[in-house]
Amino acid sequence: MDNSMQNMLEMYLFETNSMVEQLDEILLEAEKAETFNVDNINEIFRIMHTIKGSSAMMQFNSLSTLAHQVENLFFFMRENGGHNEIGHDLFNVLFRASDFVKDQIGRIENNTPLSDDIDDLTKDIQDMLTLLKNKVEGVTGDTGGPAEADAEKSSSAAAEESNAFCIKVFFDEDCGMENLRSLMIVNAVKDVCHISSYQPESIENDQSTASLIQENGFLMYFDSKEDMSVAISIVEVSLNVRTYEILDVAREAPAAAPESSSDISKAEPVKTEGADAAKPAVPAPPDAAKAAGAVHSSPGKQSLISVNLSKLDKLMDIVGEIVITESMVTSSPDIQGFKLDNFTKSARQLRKLTDDLQDTVMSIRMVPVSGVFQKMNRIVRDMSQSLNKPAKLIVEGAETEVDKTIVDSIGDPIMHMVRNAMDHGIEETPEARLAAGKDSVGTITLSAHHTGSEVIISITDDGRGINTQKVLDKAKNQGLLVKPENEYSQKEILQLLLLPGFSTNEDVTEYSGRGVGMDVVKKNIEKVGGVVNITSEMGKGTVSTLNIPLTLAIVEGMEIAVGESIFTVPLHNIRSSFKVTEQDIVYDSAGGEMIRRMESFYPVVRLHDFYNIRTEATAVEDGIMIWIEASGDKSYCLFVDRLLGEQQVVVKPLPNYLYAFNIKNLGIAGCTILGDGNISIILDIPSLYEAAISRM
Repeated sequence: MDNSMQNMLEMYLFETNSMVEQLDEILLEAEKAETFNVDNINEIFRIMHTIKGSSAMMQFNSLSTLAHQVENLFFFMRENGGHNEIGHDLFNVLFRASDFVKDQIGRIENNTPLSDDIDDLTKDIQDMLTLLKNKVEGVTGDTGGPAEADAEKSSSAAAEESNAFCIKVFFDEDCGMENLRSLMIVNAVKDVCHISSYQPESIENDQSTASLIQENGFLMYFDSKEDMSVAISIVEVSLNVRTYEILDVAREAPAAAPESSSDISKAEPVKTEGADAAKPAVPAPPDAAKAAGAVHSSPGKQSLISVNLSKLDKLMDIVGEIVITESMVTSSPDIQGFKLDNFTKSARQLRKLTDDLQDTVMSIRMVPVSGVFQKMNRIVRDMSQSLNKPAKLIVEGAETEVDKTIVDSIGDPIMHMVRNAMDHGIEETPEARLAAGKDSVGTITLSAHHTGSEVIISITDDGRGINTQKVLDKAKNQGLLVKPENEYSQKEILQLLLLPGFSTNEDVTEYSGRGVGMDVVKKNIEKVGGVVNITSEMGKGTVSTLNIPLTLAIVEGMEIAVGESIFTVPLHNIRSSFKVTEQDIVYDSAGGEMIRRMESFYPVVRLHDFYNIRTEATAVEDGIMIWIEASGDKSYCLFVDRLLGEQQVVVKPLPNYLYAFNIKNLGIAGCTILGDGNISIILDIPSLYEAAISRM
């Protein structure tokens, strides 16, 4: 596949994925309202028309055929109504169509053959169309409406017998393949109305017509105003259409058009504008006269550009290297001790510019979590019907922005959490909820908000809660307990749910019971530097919280020294630093060191002991304590030799072979290159706590 086709495929996948997500949102909204409004119908028609045309252009025939069937259905609904009496069967069919498109897109992305098994689905869509037609005919059959419409159409056609109508279409600049895009519009128009002719004519086989259309536009001729009006509705929703013009021309103009498509600019019909539009040379109906000469823009285009994520990753890497190089230049030992006022001033300005550049690149990568959140509506809807559990999803803070890489990584964990809330959390029957004094419809709340340098995402249900005794018994039977039962706190019991292979479901269902899910959630969240916490209250519900960093690329850190080694502690994990004496240290029952801060006692982790680093600062008076907060309930104090100062660091991954030594679980998140060329290990605060406490 050459570069142009690869770029087309990437754009096709991006656009189709976006449109299918939008389709699901519209269907869910319409299903709640139990009807399609006019905007819903027009938007779905536009989506299916676009998918049909672009799929045909890419030669994905099954997708094009299915989209065409759905487009026909919504074209009828748009023109004839009959959508106020639809039932859930129509929504189920449309959701099946949406799922089929998603499945096919997945196959394309994975380079696997597409499925042609769409006969049953297209038959169901056609049956729905027949049902709607019967309903509409049942309503209008006794009113003489169709006959009157035919009479009106005949009268209109007679009045317009002396005129022909023309639409001139202009495409977006540099969209490419204007001839094939024109052919897509022609085929779409032919499906629903009669088109007399079009110029250039050889758009299907003559590639040179693309440049002609780019310069002069694409012309379509019609015999009646009705046909032209239908064609306009298709042009308005067609992909890459910049503007279109309605031209009033003499009927014989198409016949007089030159045979060569290269003469299109000479044969361009005269356009009536301004005052001329009010006084057409040839008599025309008032509506046509108003329409003649009008210039239309395609609806609501935004100044947006789609960029491949790999390019943003490369840009982020370059910015990171600039940050490192800037630090190396300004802290070079060759200039230490010199009084260089101009250099210092320029260095400060360079730091400001690199900070601005870094912030801008970071903002480019930030996307709202709404894309992930909205997909959960479909999960709740499908599971509600499958499990016969009435439930609704409430979304809060969907506009919260996170790095694109992280957003892509949290989709599956959030899906598992929502499925668990539906399967395990919400009561089995509405009657059980009513007996517990709750609303018969269960509620799952998905919320997100910023706190400093991280995002907190919570999945809350108002269900029956988690039976901690049952969890503890199951963990005991599976041999997962590492200490006596009576020593487990409620929070520790709930954290057992995150262990691999653990499930409280006795029966395997479509959604759970296989022991796969919560451990995957934990692993995926930890991969992006996040933490999972679960809280629950019997009879009231469960809250699953994900603490996730805003970005993985650049972090504000505190450089610390232990012996001759340098480490970086993320700044958002540091509460304070302070000096202590031996008298400030107390000991727990196991002999572990503790220190009192803010009326609470916290364990002390000596970094030189943990990593077996040789240092002379072994007495607490010789070093410094850093009060670290890994999460809400995981705080401890880190004993180090000295603080070196704050530093904005670029996170660099360690070589893959090092991960075979389980370094992630030993408190190492990655590394960074300092301005003097030395390497600093970035500490993974949560896993460092877990590893250190387990050794005590």
